[in-house]
Parts: sequence; C-alpha cells; structure tokens
Amino acid sequence: MSTSRVGTMPKFTALSTFRSEPGKTLSPYLQATLRKPFSHFGVGLHSGRVTRVTIHPGAPNTGYLVSRIQRGAIEEVPATWTNYVPQYMCTGIQSRSGAVIRTVEHLLASLSAFGIDNARIDIEGEELPILDGSALPWCHSILEAGLAEQDEPRRYLRIMRPVELVEDPGRWLRIEPAETFSLRITSDPPGFGLLTWDGEPSPERFLREIAPSRSHGPLIGYFAKLFFALTGQSRLRGVNFQTVAFTVRGHYLGGMRIPDEPVRHRVLDLLGDLALSGMPLLGRVTGHGTSHRLNNMFLRTLMESTDAWQEITLSGDQHSA
Repeated sequence: MSTSRVGTMPKFTALSTFRSEPGKTLSPYLQATLRKPFSHFGVGLHSGRVTRVTIHPGAPNTGYLVSRIQRGAIEEVPATWTNYVPQYMCTGIQSRSGAVIRTVEHLLASLSAFGIDNARIDIEGEELPILDGSALPWCHSILEAGLAEQDEPRRYLRIMRPVELVEDPGRWLRIEPAETFSLRITSDPPGFGLLTWDGEPSPERFLREIAPSRSHGPLIGYFAKLFFALTGQSRLRGVNFQTVAFTVRGHYLGGMRIPDEPVRHRVLDLLGDLALSGMPLLGRVTGHGTSHRLNNMFLRTLMESTDAWQEITLSGDQHSA
C-alpha cells in the first residue's frame, strides 16, 4: 500500500458544527427535505463550462427532480435509474426529449447520505459543477441550509435475496439481505495496492471518511488532455489542479486528504449512483473495481429483479413492488 502523506482539507464551519452535534440526525421513519434552498456555480468537469445549480426543498414523494434550464426553456427529469444514460466517466440522466444532465453523482450521494428524500435541482446548463472534485462543498451547503422532516413515511428498498453482477473477473457488485445499509468496497489502482472501505455510511462517517475524497487521475493524463485540447478532441475540459487530484506512481500530489482516498471516492460515486434507486437501501453491498458503468448496470439488474426486494416503511407496513 502507498505511504502517501495525508494532505490538508478545506475547513467548513457547518462541518465543525455537525461534528459537535453527532446526534443531530433526522427520524428514520419520516421523509425529509431541505429547510431552504442553496446554490453553487462552477466549471463542469467534462464541458469546461461554468454552470449554476440551485437545490430547493422538494415536496413529499417527489424524490430528486432535476430541472434543466436553457435559453428560457425548462425540462424536468426525475433522477431515477429508469432515466440513466451512459456517459464518459460520470453518471447522466436523460429527459424524454433527449436532453442529458451529467455528473449528478456527488450531489445525489450527499443528499442521500444526510437522509434527504426530496429535492428540486435546477441547473442552468448541462452538467453539475465539479467544484473541488469532492462532495464536501455539497455537504457544507446542505448543513447550512438545514434539514426538515416531512409528514410522510420514508420508503425503503429492503433486499430479500442476493443479486450479483460480474462485469469481468476483476469488477463485480453484489447486494444481499441485511437489517441496515452497509458497504465493503475494494479497489487496486496502479501503485496503491489493495484498498478497502467497509462500514455503514451514516451522516457522520460520510462527512468524515467519504465526502472529502476527490475525483482523481494520473498527472500524465492531464498533460495528454492539454495536448488533445489543442486539437479540439478533449472530453475533460474542466480538469485542472483545482477540480481533481493528480496522482504520480501511487502518490497524490500534495498528499491525500484522507487515508485510502482512491477507494473512498469509489464509494462516493457508488452511493451517488445507488441514489437513483429512489429509496434508501436496506442491504449489504460488496464489490471490487466499481465504476459508473458497473454501478448503474448493477442497479438496473437489481431494480428489474422485482422478487429480490420489497418496498417498506419502518413502521412495519409493507407494500408490494
């Protein structure tokens, strides 16, 4: 395993407040949303264009509803697995007219980790901003906005039997029945050795152990990107030293923010992709070598296996899927 040193993290007042009040969580029985809206703007990782996104409180039972605002026109698309569309190195959703909204995973992971079931996401552009490559800015804004319970029961997806998808011998995902939601994800990126994250992604653990992890890539790839940009062939136009972490031979330039940062970012992406299920999961997820493509193929396999899960509330009422 790499001995890369741990670097510095941005400091957010809301995060310190949350750490000092670890019991400040929502009821697991009721749906929740934001107390007030918040906005972010920044460059898109893939387009290189500056976009603005505003997240509003959402009505009960509406889930994550994305509205793409472009030239005065508004197109709405629910952020669900049925609207997933494959994209290069990110997760995208597509409206009925074919409009695609990319890079939704970090925001969705943050909303779901804090127990927010309903939110309206207005985006002026085609891609959510990558910010610093992590989920920390989203977490900061969510906690500053505040969380509000709603007078509707929260629905869960309880796993009834194992479901597994093997992409190749080195890439697979599996979910099996469990009383709570937990993950054990491993990866072996070149130069880093075998890395593992195992646990329940509670709001506190998400905040401290997962959200700080950044999108990353080899430094040599950055110079290749610059070369291809000159020929108009670059697809990652928003990549720079502020938006991603660069790696060289098993080390992060400037040091890792947290131990085993590469695998923790895999967990971050997986949580965002699983949020497209539309409900919190009750099951044990394990996997190796995950990617957005594998995550979303797995989620579709799970959701189409209707005998493998039940929709329930924690009050004990069960509903047939």
